Amino acid sequence: MHVTAGQAKRMLGMLYVVLLTGFLEDGIVMDELDRQILDSLQNDFPLCERPYDKLAEQLGISGAELWERVEGLIGSKVIRRMGASLDSRRLGYSSTLASVKVDSGDVESASDVIGGYPEVTHSYLRKGDFNIWFTLIAVDEARIEVILEQIRVSLGLEDSDVLNLPVNRLFKLNARFNVS
Repeated sequence: MHVTAGQAKRMLGMLYVVLLTGFLEDGIVMDELDRQILDSLQNDFPLCERPYDKLAEQLGISGAELWERVEGLIGSKVIRRMGASLDSRRLGYSSTLASVKVDSGDVESASDVIGGYPEVTHSYLRKGDFNIWFTLIAVDEARIEVILEQIRVSLGLEDSDVLNLPVNRLFKLNARFNVS
C-alpha cells in the first residue's frame, strides 16, 4: 500500500520524544543546539527517506553531529524514548486506562505480568489503593476485557481490584515540551 506524506502525517500524529521532567535540575547541561535538536525532533521531524540527514541540514550541522548529540541526550536520559505516536483510534483500535490494586510486596511480580502483554503501552506505580496504572491498546474492546481478566486471574485479584477506564472523549493526544 502506498501512503502519501499527508496521509502518513495524519496517521502518525507526530514523532514524539519523551523527555524526563526536571532534567535541568539533575545537573544536565544543554546548550542551544541541544535545545534546537529537541525542538526539531518534537515539532519539525521530516517525513522523507532520510529524515535525520534532512533534520541535520535544517539545523546547519552534519548528520554525524546530530547523531552524536541525540545519542548524548539519550545517554544522559534527557530523551527516554523516540518513536511514532500513532492515533490508534484512526487505525481502528480500542484503548483504555486500567489500574489494579495489589499489595506492595506483589508490585514487581504484578508489573511483570502486566508488562508481558504487548498491548500494554506503559505503566506506572502510584500511591493509593489502586497502585499500578497502565494503558492498553488492542484490536477491540473485547480483547481489552480478555487481557484485563487474564491479568486479574494471574494476580489472584477480585473483580473490584481491577479498573477499566476507557476513553469517553479525548482532550489531548500531544505531549511536547518547550525546551527553549
